[in-house]
Amino acid sequence: MIFSSVFHELAAILLLAGVIGVLALKLRQPLIIGYILTGILVGPAALGWVSGGSELKLLSSIGISVLLFVVGLKLDVGLIRSVGPVALATGLGQIVFTSLFGFLIALALGYGPVPAIYIAVCLTFSSTIIIVKLLSDKREIDSLHGRIAVGFLVVQDIAVILAMILLSSFTTQGDGGIAAQAIRLLLVGSAFVLGTAATMRWVMPPLLGRLAQNQELLVLFAVGWAVGLAALADAVEFSKEVGAFLGGVSIASTAYREAIASRLTGLRDFLLLFFFIDLGSGLNLSAAGLQFGPALVLSLFVLVGNPLIVVAIMGWMGYRRRTGLLAGLTVAQISEFSLILAALGLQLGQLGEAEVSLITLVGVITIALSTYMILGSDQLYRWLRGPLRLFERRNPFSEIAGSSSGPARVDVILLGLGRFGGAIHRQLRPHNLSILGIDFDPQALRLAAAQGLPVQYGDSEDPEFTSSLPLSSATVVVSTLPSLEANTAIHHGLQTAGFRGHFIATAHDEAEVAKLEFLGAQRTLLPFLDAAERAAELIVEDLVDLRAQLGTRAA
Repeated sequence: MIFSSVFHELAAILLLAGVIGVLALKLRQPLIIGYILTGILVGPAALGWVSGGSELKLLSSIGISVLLFVVGLKLDVGLIRSVGPVALATGLGQIVFTSLFGFLIALALGYGPVPAIYIAVCLTFSSTIIIVKLLSDKREIDSLHGRIAVGFLVVQDIAVILAMILLSSFTTQGDGGIAAQAIRLLLVGSAFVLGTAATMRWVMPPLLGRLAQNQELLVLFAVGWAVGLAALADAVEFSKEVGAFLGGVSIASTAYREAIASRLTGLRDFLLLFFFIDLGSGLNLSAAGLQFGPALVLSLFVLVGNPLIVVAIMGWMGYRRRTGLLAGLTVAQISEFSLILAALGLQLGQLGEAEVSLITLVGVITIALSTYMILGSDQLYRWLRGPLRLFERRNPFSEIAGSSSGPARVDVILLGLGRFGGAIHRQLRPHNLSILGIDFDPQALRLAAAQGLPVQYGDSEDPEFTSSLPLSSATVVVSTLPSLEANTAIHHGLQTAGFRGHFIATAHDEAEVAKLEFLGAQRTLLPFLDAAERAAELIVEDLVDLRAQLGTRAA
């Protein structure tokens, strides 16, 4: 230890984590990768700043409790009911496939049955935090594949809680054998679930109503409730992670869950920093080096096998291959929960340092590579759309069912039914034009259809979507998507389909206008600039009128 106090040690670790975090963002990597690398650097294998001190582990445990508490907050009954058949089938199918074949691969690599079970389970789960962040950055969280992905991530979150209960409750040295442990698990688990239900029904609504008068007190209570239930569960040898999760569930049906979750997100991310640093600092580099070969095999299985099983299931259920691939790429990495499970196995004595090092390596490899795969998903689809035809039905009935109410002939095809597209539609309606609205968001389609607009499902960035449009009768195609890449793909699709009418695109700024005109757009809309010019005209008109009124009064 080269620091005179724990405070100095933590200060140095946080500064180093900040520097490495900046580098991770420059490389477009999730911060989890940076945190694990920070832990490796400050651990005994490199700088030797930490030696597994209790302070770091305490902050790590609190971070895990807050993480599970926030997950519980998100899993209210209404959300679970809203998970559709495709999310449920895809989530469960991917879990079964990955667990079974992951177990067989681990056995083939020479691991024992218990470590192989842990490895298989850890390969199963994907990171909700990372996926939601990446989809939000790409503005795809509300797309069809984004909603399906979030749906089966909910299924995974429920499954990971069950896995934690089972793996933490059945120890290899339990008294009385497996039957006694099963009875104890059933009794303790039932008591916790019943207590959570009673608290949710009779205690939390009035209590939170009083606490909500002070936001700081509300957050303090939430953290205390999360850590307190985790401590109680740990005291009765159940699972502190599950205790914290049930604490979140007990608040999930109240009106205050969103306020609590939003305020705890920053605290959760900060405290999880210490878990990943603790994990990285405890990584045995010599053991990790020996596990590099098996880690590559398992990483390839996760990066290729997990997306393919999702594509296959969604194709069988009637979804297009592109939707299946974009949703499938979200499971091409393992989760922070996988690393938590590995640490839990080490704590229970069911895993050794070698297996924990293996799982950590797989996490680093898959998270790093899958991030680039998701960010470059459109290019990846263009490369793979030929082979992926194997997984698509001739009639992708689920994706097109109820999504098309378009007329046989149209004057204007309107791509994008957001705020700008919806406003254009309202302005065109008085002109007695036949308009067909296109969007990939089912909610936007339902809203537009309710307003009387004929609609059709379509993803404009899909190179093949133009084949489903009635281009032979259309005079104008209007894209309200302010994305140069999307408009390029649309124009290419229109050219391929032989469209002879006008293509009107939308741009963010004047620099994109020149590119779109060079591309072949007959007109380019600038919603922000046009709105600003119109706003300036109205302001000037008001100023002139006001000055005229004031001048009249003065005279």
